[in-house]
Amino acid sequence: MKQLLLIFCLVLLSSCNYFNTKKVYTEDLLEEELQTFNWNDVDEYPTFAICDSTLGKSNKKVCFENTLRNILNTNLSKYKIIVNDNVDDTIQLKITISNTGKFSIDNIISKAVTKAQIPQLDSLVISCLDTLPKIYPAIKRSQQVATQFSLPIVVKID
Repeated sequence: MKQLLLIFCLVLLSSCNYFNTKKVYTEDLLEEELQTFNWNDVDEYPTFAICDSTLGKSNKKVCFENTLRNILNTNLSKYKIIVNDNVDDTIQLKITISNTGKFSIDNIISKAVTKAQIPQLDSLVISCLDTLPKIYPAIKRSQQVATQFSLPIVVKID
């Protein structure tokens, strides 16, 4: 009987280790979360007020890009650009929308032929996009974040 009691006590005492709680440190949780975090995607893309009623993340992005293109085309059409040869190029606008909604053009990439035909193209594009309506910044996990885009713009002058 004593042996049975002794064995029972040993089993009882050794099984208490299973009830120990595992300590979880906030630094470990943060590190794990940061490693699984996709930094290249946002929950909501930047948008203009006219795109607010658009449903869906990809549709809002398309609305934002199309609105930018329309504003650029409308403003560029006010200028009379004279060229010696036909120009048919797709320029790439590298743009940044800050976490406060500030728009900036980082770079304008075009062919050398296009730059030779329209040397003032960069300054025209910049001036055409100076008067944009209010931009609402992108959102990632309920925080406003900066985003970068590459926006293709077709330039065709006959």
